[in-house]
Amino acid sequence: MRIDVIGKHLDVSEAIKTFAEQKAGKLTKYLDLIQQIIVRVEADPHKKGFHCEVVADVEKHEDFVGHAHHEDLYAAIDEAVAKVGRQLTDFKEKLKMGKRGA
Repeated sequence: MRIDVIGKHLDVSEAIKTFAEQKAGKLTKYLDLIQQIIVRVEADPHKKGFHCEVVADVEKHEDFVGHAHHEDLYAAIDEAVAKVGRQLTDFKEKLKMGKRGA
């Protein structure tokens, strides 16, 4: 699995990259079908904070996407990863239930 950390209007330091990779790497515990995770961080000068987007590419399914905006970059990454984690959990539950839930 590949994890890419991309910065827009800000330089991605080694600390930010390591933090994002560690948080995004935990998404594999929710679902094994993840092929790639992209973490996009952006400095937002208009809203005085940071925007983070996490995209999880899953086999045979559309991408799972989580967005977060926060004054602290690390908190934005946490929130976006948590949103994708929730989506993956819901998807896995649907897979387990199959047609029983219908």
